[in-house]
Formats: sequence, structure tokens, C-alpha cells
Amino acid sequence: MEAAGQSGAAMAAAEEEEEDYEAVLCVKPAVHVYRLPPRASNRGYRAAEWQLEQPAWSGRMRVTARGSVAFIKLEDKNTGELFAQAPVEQFPGIAVESVTDSSRYFVIRVEDGNGRRAFIGVGFVDRGDAFDFNVALQDHFKWVKQQSELARQAENPEQGPKLDLGFKEGQTIKLNIANVKKKEGATGTTRPRPVAPGGLSLLPPPPGGKLPSGERPSSLSNPTQLPGTPITDSLLSWPQPNAAPSASTSDAWGDFAKASGSASTQTNTGWVQF
Repeated sequence: MEAAGQSGAAMAAAEEEEEDYEAVLCVKPAVHVYRLPPRASNRGYRAAEWQLEQPAWSGRMRVTARGSVAFIKLEDKNTGELFAQAPVEQFPGIAVESVTDSSRYFVIRVEDGNGRRAFIGVGFVDRGDAFDFNVALQDHFKWVKQQSELARQAENPEQGPKLDLGFKEGQTIKLNIANVKKKEGATGTTRPRPVAPGGLSLLPPPPGGKLPSGERPSSLSNPTQLPGTPITDSLLSWPQPNAAPSASTSDAWGDFAKASGSASTQTNTGWVQF
């Protein structure tokens, strides 16, 4: 309750500050003022009866707002001297009325500050100016309505609608999580190692293209890519020729060199016996 009282006091102080501040809603440089003939009946005003060719005054219109009240000010376009002023506390209302035969003409109620009032006709040269004048008043009083609703909710916060996001008794929710397939080549997947003819798995090349000391590349290993000669993976499926091992083959190849052929093994054996 104390918080609500403090918020209400803050909004009241803000309203007092807004009443001292005058905002300009719109300015129209060319308007005409007409004398209204007496109405013969209670039907609406008609601009065709105003002698539109002979306006009583011409100048500019400035619409301002101080707090919740809007003011229609008719001023001299050169000096800014005030000709007449119409305070508007409600729109649509008696202070501003539209005519029945045109959208460019209105009837406004002006006051002199001493309690005297008079109704005059106002016409805009441009139809777009009349539209802007109407919209400016509509937007202002829409804002006034919103401010009054916020102030009422701040004074009585318990009367406002409450949003309950908790689960009701026995209420459950279900989540469907689809199986996410790993993309090909993603982290954690390994590419198959190419296989040479005879079912032997090819060894990958050493890092940097360098071989350990005492070894030399074999025709069964992966070919080294030369600068300017791109080698694709499709070449690995081609048949690889069996190279005859030489006497300088190191022990690092082991039984792999013996699998190349029995004839070469016998020849090497003969050399050793000699």
C-alpha cells in the first residue's frame, strides 16, 4: 500500500509538471474563419451556408496541449498575435464539431478567458491539413485516456488482472526432441582409410611429407601431392603396381616386403648364403 501511495504521488507530481509544459501538436499555415448564420433547425452545420468566398479572417492555426487540455489557437501568420483561442477538454465534443457537407470545415467554440464564448467556422485550404488537425486531436485524447487508466491502476493495483504462470494441479507438459544427425565430416567422425589391392591398408604420409631416417616411399603408400599437380581421392581407387623390393629395403617394412613375391625372396636368400 505504501508503494502504491508513493507511485500515485509521483504520478500526481508528473501531472503537475505536464500542466506547466505546453506541447505543440500541429501547425497549419493557412486557415480561414467564417461567421456562422443562425441555424433554422437542430440539424448539423453546413459549410455551404457560410459565404466561403468572403472569410472574416485568415491566418495560421497552432494546436497545443497543456496537460490533458488541448488548445486551438488562431494567430496572425506574420506577427504571431493571438486572434482567438478554443480550449478542448474532450474530442469529439461540443468544442469541435465537423460539418455535414465537407471534411475541410469545422465549427469550434472560442473563449476569451472572461467566461464569454462564441462559435465560429474554420476552414482549411488543403484537405490534408484538415486531416492532420483531426488526427492530432484524436492522438492527444487517446494519450489522455491511457494516462488516466495507468493512474487508476497505480492507485488500485489489486484490481488489475493477475497473470498466473504456475502449473495447475495434475498439469503436465510433453517435449518432443527430434533425433539430431551428425553432419558428414563433423567432429567425432572418421573417414575410411583407402585400401590397396590385396586388402592391405595404406599408411598415411608422415607429417610435413618427411620420412623417418633409413626409409624411402613405396609405391603402395599415398602419393605425395606436387605443387601445381592436384591429386584427388579418386586416384586412390586405381590399381597400384607391385614394385619389386631391392636389396636396400630396410627392416622397417618387415613382412610387408616379403609379401611382394616369393621369387624375390629366394634371390635375396641366395645372396645371403653366398
